[in-house]
Amino acid sequence: MTASTLPIAPLDAPESAPQYELRARRHGPADTEYAIWQVPSAAMPQLTSARRVARLRGPNLDLIEHRVLRLLAQSGVRLGPNSGHEKGGYGVPEDVALVLGLLFRALAPMRNRANMRAVVEGIETMRHEETAYWAGMAIHRRHPRRVLMALRILLTDGAPKRSAPRPRPGAESAAAPTEGE
Repeated sequence: MTASTLPIAPLDAPESAPQYELRARRHGPADTEYAIWQVPSAAMPQLTSARRVARLRGPNLDLIEHRVLRLLAQSGVRLGPNSGHEKGGYGVPEDVALVLGLLFRALAPMRNRANMRAVVEGIETMRHEETAYWAGMAIHRRHPRRVLMALRILLTDGAPKRSAPRPRPGAESAAAPTEGE
């Protein structure tokens, strides 16, 4: 699938609102990629072609795909084998696009599943204004990695957890009790 302009499903949003679409691409069995794109609209005259906001694929998407599908279903977007998603994108409301864009950007580099769940739950419980703030910071900042790291730290209750240093192979701990003590 290329970045060319694809058909957009009609939305109930006014013409003055930014327009977004979800593009799903299947790379193989059990390997799907979801991407949120901002498409040209009257609200964004400077945007001449579609611009990718965020995408997610692989194990990180597998962890939250059921939540993404539930959010899309609540907004009236149904993905499925007969829905034609291989041929184009689906128009999604702005609030859903912002939540998905923020989720995809925040989760993409993460590996700790417990922290990923905390971030997802935190983003899902945000009010629209808060989601729009964080999404705007993550999309339009010069250094979005810093913004996303700050968001991850806030949503995972503090600094990243560090495990205890591993003992060197062959070195015995001096503090370890012996059987005779």
